[in-house]
Amino acid sequence: MEKKYYLTYNQVHWTIKKLADRIIQSGFQPDVIVAIGTGGFIPARIIRTFIDRPILAVGLSYYNRENKPDEIPKKIQWIDEVEKKLPGKKLLLVDEVDDTRVTLEYCLRELLRYEPSEIAVAVLHNKRKEKRGRIPEKISLYFVGEELDDYWICYPWDAIDIDEQERRAHRKYSST
Repeated sequence: MEKKYYLTYNQVHWTIKKLADRIIQSGFQPDVIVAIGTGGFIPARIIRTFIDRPILAVGLSYYNRENKPDEIPKKIQWIDEVEKKLPGKKLLLVDEVDDTRVTLEYCLRELLRYEPSEIAVAVLHNKRKEKRGRIPEKISLYFVGEELDDYWICYPWDAIDIDEQERRAHRKYSST
């Protein structure tokens, strides 16, 4: 039986509020938020409520249809006219979960090619486990909403039955 975390929209919202508060208290003031899709879209939009900056989106895919990781992330969508939008800017890169860190590393290395002045990373959840990827040395700020054990995380935006999602979320974790 695989253990899973089930989360509600309210739980996600409050975790993101705490995350945004940490970013604000750090003094980091991004020029733009970069959302890693698909999982980072909703967290980035909620962060925007607290840190009013425009959002750019990148689409990366690391997990296949069976929720197994591919060898490397694949670009699905990238920022149009990157060379005009990122050089010299402070970026806040947002994703829902830091699992293997491979997607974050890939995205950060791609963004660094466009010479932003600074990049900070914000993840809703960090899984407590050994990571395969690394955060590049040029990245000095890494913000986490919540640390979790290495169980599959079921986010409400992925739920087919939101009522069942809510019921399961009211337990610490569920086995399925």
